[in-house]
Amino acid sequence: MSYQYYYEYLEFVIAVAKTAGTAIMQVYATDFEVIKKEDFSPLTQADIAAHQVIVTALSKLTPHIPILSEESEVIPYDTRKAWQTYWLIDPLDGTREFVKRNGEFTVNIALIDNHVPVMGVVYAPVTELLYFSLHGNGAYKQEKSKPIQKIHCKLLDIKQPVVAVSRSHADRRIQLFLQNLQDRTGVMPELINVGSSLKICLVAEGVADVYPRLGPTSEWDTAAGHCILKEAGGDIVDETGSALRYNSKDSLLNPFFFAVSSNEYDWTVYL
Repeated sequence: MSYQYYYEYLEFVIAVAKTAGTAIMQVYATDFEVIKKEDFSPLTQADIAAHQVIVTALSKLTPHIPILSEESEVIPYDTRKAWQTYWLIDPLDGTREFVKRNGEFTVNIALIDNHVPVMGVVYAPVTELLYFSLHGNGAYKQEKSKPIQKIHCKLLDIKQPVVAVSRSHADRRIQLFLQNLQDRTGVMPELINVGSSLKICLVAEGVADVYPRLGPTSEWDTAAGHCILKEAGGDIVDETGSALRYNSKDSLLNPFFFAVSSNEYDWTVYL
């Protein structure tokens, strides 16, 4: 199926992501307040400001396409399951990194069609680093105003594995995975610690081989990066090897997953 008719949206969505990034940076420069949501995850005025920028813009661009944001009111599955196409956004992915002021946070905007992300935009406002993709058109990266580069996953050399791991969510299961990987390959994997969906993008651009996530995430955390990774030759798969699907169940939580440069290699053997 061709998604070329969405191409006209892409430039606009990139501009929206950058505008949301500007709103985030205005808060970043202040002594902002941090509050806790019901799930105890942090929330700042930057999350809310970016949400408002994106939802307002997308509502004008495509008033016929529903929007699901991390900061939306809860939308019941009985309503959502009728959606074939919808925008899925995380206005500020990596709020913990934002609070730590380490710059490793992103704006994530994805367009989902029939449970699959067909457009993805990930923008890191501190470094002005942009990743984007459209189904069937490849994946791309742009640093500030430098020329746009097409990106690809790299070929796996299991004797020199490079693993992207979460800056703020390392846990016992990840430590066991890394230990098993070292024990079975005989080499210490190179680790890249980074926040937000940047880990998925590192796999997409051939810097890392895998990003294992063995803890909770939500669908808006992965959708934009998932599209970029797929267009770069990789995928995000669960512990059975099946690609993540979106809006296919009542819960918006993802299963544990691996963002991989190739789904021909079974990373579950190291669990």
